[in-house]
Amino acid sequence: MPSPKHDVQPDAQPDTRQALLVDRSRRRLVGAAAAAAGTALLGAPAIAQSRPKLAIGYWPIAGGLAFFSAIERGFFKDAGLDVEAVRFAGPNQVVEALIAGRIDGSANGTASTALALGDAQAPGLLKFFATNYANATHVLDHIVVPKDSPLKTVKDLAGKRYACGPGINNITLAKAILERAGVPDPKVTELPLGQLLPSLASGQLDAAYVLEPTAVIGRRQNISRILETAVISKYVLGDAATPWHGGAASLRSESIQRLGPAVPKFLEAYAKGVDYVRKAGVEANQYLKGYTAVEGDLIPEVPLSGYRMFNEMTPADVAAMQKLFDLFAEKKVFERRLMVEPLMLKA
Repeated sequence: MPSPKHDVQPDAQPDTRQALLVDRSRRRLVGAAAAAAGTALLGAPAIAQSRPKLAIGYWPIAGGLAFFSAIERGFFKDAGLDVEAVRFAGPNQVVEALIAGRIDGSANGTASTALALGDAQAPGLLKFFATNYANATHVLDHIVVPKDSPLKTVKDLAGKRYACGPGINNITLAKAILERAGVPDPKVTELPLGQLLPSLASGQLDAAYVLEPTAVIGRRQNISRILETAVISKYVLGDAATPWHGGAASLRSESIQRLGPAVPKFLEAYAKGVDYVRKAGVEANQYLKGYTAVEGDLIPEVPLSGYRMFNEMTPADVAAMQKLFDLFAEKKVFERRLMVEPLMLKA
C-alpha cells in the first residue's frame, strides 16, 4: 500500500505552451531523468538504509496529479522508496516546511514563485525537477462568476467584488490579470479556498480567480460558471498559448546530498507518473480522489495540466517562466529579480 497521506494542519481549509511537448517514449523520458540525475549526483554519500524515505509536500489542486499517480500506481514503491505525501493548506506552508527541513521536497502544483521566494530567503534551498503548466490547451486557471451573472468579460470586473485564494502568489496574479485587462485600480480580497464558492453562491462576491478543481466543482454544484479561462497566459504572459509554469516539483538541496543514489530512483519514478498522466489522459484523474476535493462523477471533468521534467525544459519554457518571475519582481513581491535558470536541476 502507498504511504498514508496526512495533514500537517488537519483543520485548515486547502489553499488553494509556445513549445510543444516532445513526443518521447517512456523509456527515453525516464532514462534521461535517471541518467541526468545520476551524473549530477556523482560523489553524493551512499545511503545505508534499504528503503530510503522522502516526505513530499503538496496542496490539494489538480496540478499535483502526476505525483498522486506515481504514489497510487506504486512507482515509488517499485523503485525501493518510501515516499510520504504530506498535505498542506497552501503553497506558502509547503515552502515554510521546506525551509524548516520538515519535508524533502514539493509536488507539482506548488507555486513556482513561492518556491523561488523561499530559495531567495534561504539561498540554495532547493532545485526544481519538474513543472506543471497551463494555457488554453492545458486548462488550470479561470475567472469564475455566479452562474446567473450578467458579466461577459474580465474587463467587466471594474468596481466589482473580486477574490482569490490565500497567499501572495494568488493575490499578485489575481490583481495582475485585471490590470493587464485594463481594469483600473483593481481590488482583490483574499479568502480561504473553501470560502470562494460559498461566497459566490451567497452573492458576497461578483467574481473569483480560481484553479482547478474549483471551477468544475462550482459548475457541477450549479454555483458558478467560467467567465474566462487561461487568464494567466492570456493577460499576464500576453498569449493564451504561452505555457504558464505556475507550479513546480522540487527537492531540497540538502536532501539531494543526504539521499544520494536514491534521488535518481525518485526522479525516475516521478517521471513515470508524468508519463502515465500524458498517456492515460483523463483516466488518470481517478487519482485526484483523496488528494483533492474531487470525487465521483466530477473526476472525469477536471482538465489536465501539462508537465515538463527538468530535462525537457526548452529555452522558450524558461523564458515564459522568467516572465512570470519578472512580474513578481516588478510588483515588489521579490526584493530583486530572481532568475529561473539557477533554480532548475541540471541535466
